[in-house]
Amino acid sequence: MDLSIQLLRRCCASLLLYQSVLNNPVGKSFIDLLQALQQIELMPAMGHSDIDEIAVIQAYATWFKATSQTNQSWQDFLIAQILLDDNPFSRQVHNYANLPPALIAATKQDLQSLQLLYQCSGDLLSEWVRSATNFAPVAWYCDSQTKPIQTKLQQLDNWADGLEDLAAYYQQYGTGLFAQYQALRWQSGQLVGINTPDPVQVSQLAGYEYQRDALIKNTEFLLAGYPALHVLLYGSRGSGKSSLVKGLLHEYQSRQLRIIEVAKSDLQALPTILEQLRGAVQKFIIFVDDLSFEEDDDTFKALKVVLEGNLTARPQNVVVYATSNRRHLIKEFFDDRPSPSNSEEVNAWDTVQEKLSFSDRFGLTITFESADQETYLKIVRHLAAQAKINLSQQDLKYQALQWATRHNGRSGRTARQFIDFIQADLAAK
Repeated sequence: MDLSIQLLRRCCASLLLYQSVLNNPVGKSFIDLLQALQQIELMPAMGHSDIDEIAVIQAYATWFKATSQTNQSWQDFLIAQILLDDNPFSRQVHNYANLPPALIAATKQDLQSLQLLYQCSGDLLSEWVRSATNFAPVAWYCDSQTKPIQTKLQQLDNWADGLEDLAAYYQQYGTGLFAQYQALRWQSGQLVGINTPDPVQVSQLAGYEYQRDALIKNTEFLLAGYPALHVLLYGSRGSGKSSLVKGLLHEYQSRQLRIIEVAKSDLQALPTILEQLRGAVQKFIIFVDDLSFEEDDDTFKALKVVLEGNLTARPQNVVVYATSNRRHLIKEFFDDRPSPSNSEEVNAWDTVQEKLSFSDRFGLTITFESADQETYLKIVRHLAAQAKINLSQQDLKYQALQWATRHNGRSGRTARQFIDFIQADLAAK
């Protein structure tokens, strides 16, 4: 079928399920460009004004800039949006055999329209602009990064015939934010993707091998679909608790693990977050860093519901990993403890026990003791070897101990800061 501006505009307008594919700066500017081109096309050959031509050139410039910022060709961008699109079909493919016939028909129709949009290359758009304005703009082009599913679609005369392959892709990789990002955070009432997650890796951590192995084993259970426990990592500051959790992201990036960071102040949103994760193909760690509660802080009750459950079944693809410097997460004061003379709450000991036992609701508690000198030096040597620092073991030990004495004491964090300093100092000489 020969492409025309009118045909492509009709394809854009006719999308029933995949409208979001074009609901972005690139897609919107593409639609605006087609509209500007058609306005000139519908006018008599000499009837359009210079203003109409300028509108076309400006529309092309907007599309060119938006597309170039993706570092993808128009075709690659379109495929990427199709694979990420969260719509009634892509969300329900886990029940593919029982999908309504109308949903299948609508998806096939959309795929046929998207196939025509895919055939509209940057060269063709540039040629249409030149014909309409006598101005020859640079055609946008970018090297293709073809995925297997894209190769499959390219080989089909009719994309509707690739419906089952597309469904299999959604079943394996999911859709939307969870397919696009490995790390996310809850921010301003919604999940937001993190473009540059912390690059720390599990292999960079040393000195706490038992703790590392225990957390990895539990995470392996989660990824394999077995019952996994919620985990509390507590202990001295700077011992690597947070780094160990974040390192899991890189350890299992090929196994559909996602980490969602939730601030303590947002714990009330946990039930909402869980419902968004339920049924997704990925496995999720809800990461709460530096967790503790003040005496009058009742946000812990939202976390308690997640840890213990309620009438709503807990999603089997979600666990909570929390770090804290406190074994008992809710601060307790001696005044909290009742005495026979107190005319306070009759069952006051119940309140005390609720505070003391909250941390016990985590199925697995991993303790990080303060680093002694041997552990501290072990971490230093490990990091120095990875950084390829050219110092004798004697000099490294001496400087590392001096650093710990003058700065923050012995810990994994102190060791990392020391190695970063030495690495920069040696490079500057």
